[in-house]
Amino acid sequence: KQVDQRRFTTSGTSDNCSGLSWLCNKINIRKHIFRGSRIPEIYMMKGIRTMKNEMMETNQTGFLALQDFDLADVMCAEMDGLSAAFERVKIPSGGGVMFEIPGENPEEPDTIKTFSAVILYQHSLNAYYQSEYQGGSNPPDCGSFDGHHGEGNPGGSCDSCPLNQYGSGKNGAKACKNRRRLYLLREGDIFPVILSLPTGSLKSFTRYLMRVIPKYKNSNAVVTKFTLKKAVSGTGMSYSQAQFAVERALSPEEYPLIAAVTEQVKALSKNVGYDTEDALRVDPETGEVMEPLN
Repeated sequence: KQVDQRRFTTSGTSDNCSGLSWLCNKINIRKHIFRGSRIPEIYMMKGIRTMKNEMMETNQTGFLALQDFDLADVMCAEMDGLSAAFERVKIPSGGGVMFEIPGENPEEPDTIKTFSAVILYQHSLNAYYQSEYQGGSNPPDCGSFDGHHGEGNPGGSCDSCPLNQYGSGKNGAKACKNRRRLYLLREGDIFPVILSLPTGSLKSFTRYLMRVIPKYKNSNAVVTKFTLKKAVSGTGMSYSQAQFAVERALSPEEYPLIAAVTEQVKALSKNVGYDTEDALRVDPETGEVMEPLN
């Protein structure tokens, strides 16, 4: 069919077909061919189908690489005697909207506005220090991996513990710090990373789970898109609040692989401990993490 030359730019792209440059190279069409010639429709359609199939193959790659990877075996073989310390994705303080994610240089993390990952596993994480926590690998005096049962001093039920009530800590905050730990796997990675959600992000995370679970059954059945927005507490303090959205559902081939890694991460999570959690100042109204103390 006759091609309208006006639709094409010098680079071979079109307002209506952003992949035209690739398509032209694929079926060996050059710009001078467009001038007054008729392009056989069969070759054009063949090129479009080829481009579509290659794009679908790329998109379907997803997490299928996990079929040749066993996290538990690698941890046993390569990290025997070492602690299971996963790298961290960090939420900034003061209302910043850029995540810090692990990069090639551990001393210079990458900063990005958004990223996508599967939530392999997530759980509450409570930590109480009798003395002011200044960071490092010292375990808390009392800690909980489920937010309900504390181990240590004082130990017992977190729900009824007076140290887990607002006003028990400095500036009206809780003496026991509550967070939500998420183990995430980004596409193309084989090792999970950890994202620790502060109190001010827990409501939005709860709402997200309430949207996901009825439709997809489990949070690890979808790829989640993570972003940040600036929020302001009632006391006028700015903080960074995590936001969540479904990017896509996992394919039937991907989900069994993710489910297997989830079980392995669950088993490893109890050995991760409380190390490398930053010492934090919290907003007395929301309990939201504001900035490091040191």
